[in-house]
Amino acid sequence: LFSSAGAKDASCPSRPLPPPPLPHTTAPLFEHQPFIVSWNIPDLVCNRYNISLDTSPFKGVATPAKVPGQFLSLFYTDRLGLYPHVDLARRKQFNGGIPQRGNLKASMNKAREDINYYIPSNRGLAVIDWEEWRPLWDRNWGTKRIYQTLSVAHLMQTNRSMTVHQATEKAKQHFQVAAKSFMSGILAMGRAMRPNYLWGFYLFPNCYNYVWEKPDYTGRCSKEVRRQNDELLWLWESSSALYPSVYLQVSSFSAALMVRNRVQEALRVSALPRRHGTAPVFAYMRPVFVDQNRRFLSQGDLVSTIGESAAVGVSGAVLWGASADYDDQTSCAALSSYLSSTLNPYINNVTLAAQLCSNFLCRGNGRCVRKNSNSNHYLHSNPENFRILHVQKRYLVLGRPSLTDLKALSRRFTCQCYKGLRAIGVLTMPSGQ
Repeated sequence: LFSSAGAKDASCPSRPLPPPPLPHTTAPLFEHQPFIVSWNIPDLVCNRYNISLDTSPFKGVATPAKVPGQFLSLFYTDRLGLYPHVDLARRKQFNGGIPQRGNLKASMNKAREDINYYIPSNRGLAVIDWEEWRPLWDRNWGTKRIYQTLSVAHLMQTNRSMTVHQATEKAKQHFQVAAKSFMSGILAMGRAMRPNYLWGFYLFPNCYNYVWEKPDYTGRCSKEVRRQNDELLWLWESSSALYPSVYLQVSSFSAALMVRNRVQEALRVSALPRRHGTAPVFAYMRPVFVDQNRRFLSQGDLVSTIGESAAVGVSGAVLWGASADYDDQTSCAALSSYLSSTLNPYINNVTLAAQLCSNFLCRGNGRCVRKNSNSNHYLHSNPENFRILHVQKRYLVLGRPSLTDLKALSRRFTCQCYKGLRAIGVLTMPSGQ
């Protein structure tokens, strides 16, 4: 295994960091597990067909269903508070429709009951999935323009002397203030009631780097997107974790660039609040393609998603699945086979390499991060020196890194220390390997 000379202490050793130094980050939920993968896929149909799903490599196994007491609590629109939104398909407004017309006090009272029901105690991840509107007015395009239209109409009903331009400017202010109150209020309550859970909103932050079909695609978040994300400082200050999405479509030929820039933007905004330690980032992924949910990600796709996320320093990945993805015997059998043949071996590979790199470069007191975030270096165990065996429903790791492996890690990665720890000099390389 990757090891360091001398006894473990409260330091985070590394080679000298290039300027600017990496900010300290929050320690992982599981000791000595710098990168984890959590399971959030429905299994009801698979259980009905007695098809077993081997989830042993996952840290935290949960279902998106309405089940209390899970490691990962996923709050859809009807599970937390009284979320104001519009159902366009049914042409119906719920809880006022727009944030300005919502009852914040009643929503918070309902949210308190919901949190007590779904999260009795312990620790884990709390993810709020409110996707109907976005808290910045200008980001409500497409079908979400209904929230702008209703906001302007609501204001003009009570202020008939206003012009449309005046009402639009005022409605924008009212909408954003109310949206902030709903989102920051629910996070504050969650963190106060269940401080051992990591609270955040799914899809935040976003990079909006969707045009991957262009030949000159770089994946970079635009300056305008970064500026708008800076405006959401209040959201990053209120969150104890960030949950960006890196779902793939079949046409995502530049998947690594898309994922790299989305998670890097999440890491950037996690460092904006002035606090001790950046908030952890957990990237939401799917084992299938969004537009072909019977087609699983290839080994290369896993490298571009899970591998890319681990290499740039996120805390973990969440594998989510829709009920429609696994709704019959055939799809459940395919998932079971995919787990054993492709997904589980890769998860074990990456989590092992991340752990060993942390032990070697950081003495377990930090997380390994690429020195060059745009390089193609990954945290993978060397197949020449490691074997991962599946024996009696358990994964066993055989082997140890060579001196060449360790030198490569030192050249390519550095440490991001956990808060309260500091970086010191270079480790002594083990000899005789």
